[in-house]
Amino acid sequence: MMQDITYIQITLLTLLAVLGGIDPYISGLQFSKPAIAGFLAGIIMGDISTGLVVGSTLQLMVLGVGTFGGATIPDFGTGAIIGTALGVVSGRGIEFAIGLSVPVGLLLVQLDILARFCGVYFSHRIDTYIDRGEFNKINIMSWLSLLPIALSRAIPVLISLIFGNNVINVVLNYAPDWLMGGLKVAGAVLPVVGIGILLHYLPVKRFFGFLLVGYLLAAYLNVPMMGVAVAGAAAAFIHYKQLQEKHELKTQFADVAAANASTVSEGDEIDDDEL
Repeated sequence: MMQDITYIQITLLTLLAVLGGIDPYISGLQFSKPAIAGFLAGIIMGDISTGLVVGSTLQLMVLGVGTFGGATIPDFGTGAIIGTALGVVSGRGIEFAIGLSVPVGLLLVQLDILARFCGVYFSHRIDTYIDRGEFNKINIMSWLSLLPIALSRAIPVLISLIFGNNVINVVLNYAPDWLMGGLKVAGAVLPVVGIGILLHYLPVKRFFGFLLVGYLLAAYLNVPMMGVAVAGAAAAFIHYKQLQEKHELKTQFADVAAANASTVSEGDEIDDDEL
């Protein structure tokens, strides 16, 4: 079911993309994270569930990945914004939205590199102001250096959303079946890949029993995700209590050992005095 996207939604989504782009440099409120960006985009589009699913699926793809040393990674935060918006507008489902989000995130790698390259100009201007002793202008240049980053997110989102309906109509009417099927397959496979990456980082061998319980609840008993999450919280609480009891036993054992050692030491001192 196709629906129109309003200019207010376009403006808010563009501002959200800009905020996600510059947030790591000014506040660190995690607006660039796909899960948060998708959730906020879902609120703007009036479909929170789609935003959450798209954002959380893309979040699994970037677990443990960061821009360390200035490295550039796929911008799945902006991808989640565009994917959620166009997915809701097209009415083609979550798989279609995720399939659109991935190439957008990969494309923005190149735009991010271009934006950082443009930032070199502002760095040289700051060097010039330092040489001149005009320290009051350094702060201004620092803020202006965020402009290329903001534009690298705002322009693609703005173009995608303004021409979104027309582009989607063209895609839906003229795209071959193999392309549309490929997008749906990619959207269905990516969550599995993300979960695989997540399991790679988790101590699965140590907590394999809990993994089996969660799989049993979800696959065979059809327990909703909230129920599985509550069961996981209960298992985590039980494990925490077990660790706490072990720590208390170790502390008591250490106290007893220290007391015994002190008693032996005092007994030795008495024997020495008697001698």
